[in-house]
Amino acid sequence: MAFLQPRDADDLTEIVRSAASAGEKLELRGGGTKADFGAPRAATVVSVAALSGVIDYDPAELVLTLRPGTPLAEVEALLAAEGQMLAFEPWGAPGATIGGVIAAGVAGSRRITAGSARDHLLGFQAVSGRGESFVAGAKVVKNVTGYDLPKLMAGSWGRIGAMTELTLKALPAPRMTTTMVAEGLGPAAAHALMACALGSNADVSAAAHLARGLTLLRVAGFAPSVEARCASLPGIVSAHCTVRRVADDEAAGLWDEAMTGSGLAGETCWRVHLPPRHAPSLVARLEPLGIDWAMDWGGSRVWIAHAGSSLAVRQAAADLGGEATLVRADAAMRAAVPPFQPRAPGLAALEQRVRLAFDPKGVFATTRFAEDAHADLLPA
Repeated sequence: MAFLQPRDADDLTEIVRSAASAGEKLELRGGGTKADFGAPRAATVVSVAALSGVIDYDPAELVLTLRPGTPLAEVEALLAAEGQMLAFEPWGAPGATIGGVIAAGVAGSRRITAGSARDHLLGFQAVSGRGESFVAGAKVVKNVTGYDLPKLMAGSWGRIGAMTELTLKALPAPRMTTTMVAEGLGPAAAHALMACALGSNADVSAAAHLARGLTLLRVAGFAPSVEARCASLPGIVSAHCTVRRVADDEAAGLWDEAMTGSGLAGETCWRVHLPPRHAPSLVARLEPLGIDWAMDWGGSRVWIAHAGSSLAVRQAAADLGGEATLVRADAAMRAAVPPFQPRAPGLAALEQRVRLAFDPKGVFATTRFAEDAHADLLPA
């Protein structure tokens, strides 16, 4: 597998232009932490690791512009030094880059109240599959400059363009964060508790539940407000259970488990998005597989891990109005099963035509995603 590492945006533009002319396929890569997502494939890897660094950061305006190869850890440290944060709570393995996080649409437990990655991407510069540079959005929070392409770029997995610069909205970090825990609840009772807490005036910013019976409620903000809301929560949820505070270091590990699904047992792992009221039914239907699982986003996201290569998770998700993404599996299963839930024909055709508008020759359409394998053959 060939490997290219452009030094700057001009290098990247020339690489894409040459690939388009030669009919070659390119796979964009940041830190490589998600290289095993999708089918095994043979494509020239283009690393954007050298396109790194902060271009502009104005803490007073809560706006940060930087290059896509900037490590996520460096971005978070820079913001933390100014008492700020990326509100959608991105996460990733060591080496993850901010460009990769945006391209994969990664968002943590706070997403349920703070929004997703696409809600905080204000603008970007990129190179299309034609080898042409283009700009979308703006370096301001309020922007009405035409089509909202940043929402299209976030979660695109590098299939519509190679970002060379991106601008993100930052927010003040909470002065205090506290986690309340309930113990011993089953999935249905945990969902009822999370719904009660999230809908209350306690302003709970995140809610999750682990298979071993731990339900997590996060309260964040100014210290006096957090103390008052934490004092009120036991009364608010008294009809469901009792809750207690946990230490910050213990809470961090619990939230990481709920947010990433990384600690679940089983060589096959799925990420399911569905209406939160159906999360308990999903777990109940899949229990015969011997699953390990965790709920996040109040039940809207459920991580499911199991042994073997059963597709029952995907079918159950579809039956309950959701979709299942194959996150981790052996190479044989990844080669046979598309990572994303198959779309309805009309929606699939629309998505393909959108990508075709940015990448008419299918430069970024590798066999990583089954639906893109022949994107360059679609009619214009």
